Amino acid sequence: IALLLTATSTSSPVRYLAKLSSVGSISEEETCEKLKGLIQRQVQICKRNVEVMDSVRRGAQLAIDECQYQFRNRRWNCSTLDTLPVFGKVVTQGTREAAFVYAISSAGVAFAVTRACSSGELEKCGCDRSVHGVSPEGFQWSGCSDNIAYGVAFSQTFVDVRERSKGSSSSRALMNLHNNEAGRKAILNNMRVECKCHGVSGSCEVKTCWKAMPPFRKVGNVLKEKFDGATEVEQRKIGSTKVLVPKNSQFKPHTDEDLVYLDSSPDFCEHDMKNGVLGTTGRHCNKTSKAIDGCELMCCGRGFHTEEVEVVDRCSCKFHWCCYVKCKQCRKVVEMHTCR
Repeated sequence: IALLLTATSTSSPVRYLAKLSSVGSISEEETCEKLKGLIQRQVQICKRNVEVMDSVRRGAQLAIDECQYQFRNRRWNCSTLDTLPVFGKVVTQGTREAAFVYAISSAGVAFAVTRACSSGELEKCGCDRSVHGVSPEGFQWSGCSDNIAYGVAFSQTFVDVRERSKGSSSSRALMNLHNNEAGRKAILNNMRVECKCHGVSGSCEVKTCWKAMPPFRKVGNVLKEKFDGATEVEQRKIGSTKVLVPKNSQFKPHTDEDLVYLDSSPDFCEHDMKNGVLGTTGRHCNKTSKAIDGCELMCCGRGFHTEEVEVVDRCSCKFHWCCYVKCKQCRKVVEMHTCR
């Protein structure tokens, strides 16, 4: 995804991923040459893994959708543009928004490829057969455990190659690689055990279990929390190695799971198409909220318009035997607030 999202190490990973997400099913090697935004090494990987690329495309769309969900109530709401980079220049700079985009994109690729392995779509991988036998808790490992190792490995190979191909010693390359890995960690660290009971009349005489990925919404929630607590960093040389360290020495060092950024973000208040910032004019806001979705903050102090609109909701729902729910349609007038 990051490779489709970025044309250079300073452009957005979602750039080429977004390009992929708009492409139909990828079934021919020739298609790899036509995908704009891929570097030559990514084209080579694409040709060797044509059957996997459709999963990468799905992972790209998954990342974009999740980004827009997580930021739906923020000034920057992850809106896509018709031009590249699809989220504007804010993600070609070392901002915390770019950090989130790289992380969710990397996670999207890993997630979609892993899901394709488990569903039997890919010949190169299947379920994780290393999970077998009896667990220390006494249940039997069985079923199809998600092959997250394959998904993560493919994401590392395909997504990270952009940064590594140009040398990974620049501050931005180090930032991108770190956030790519943080995205994958959000899946790895939230793997769960799912089980099924077997026995007479629903008893659990035998319990079989398998390892499963978390829902992608959980991954998005985790990365959104990391976004809010992201660490501003700068590059330093320790010995012969270049590393990123907190810009404020009083802050504790970040972990592999945290997001890091280099540059401050704009306030996203005013329309600035040159930088791909849509501004908040016309955005809906919550009059009673004191948070970022509230009219005072969302509208950047410009004020807001209020109008009454009629909405239709389902109401008076009743369950009918057997087996459906019947509801009435209720109309009500509500106040809607939009930023000036």
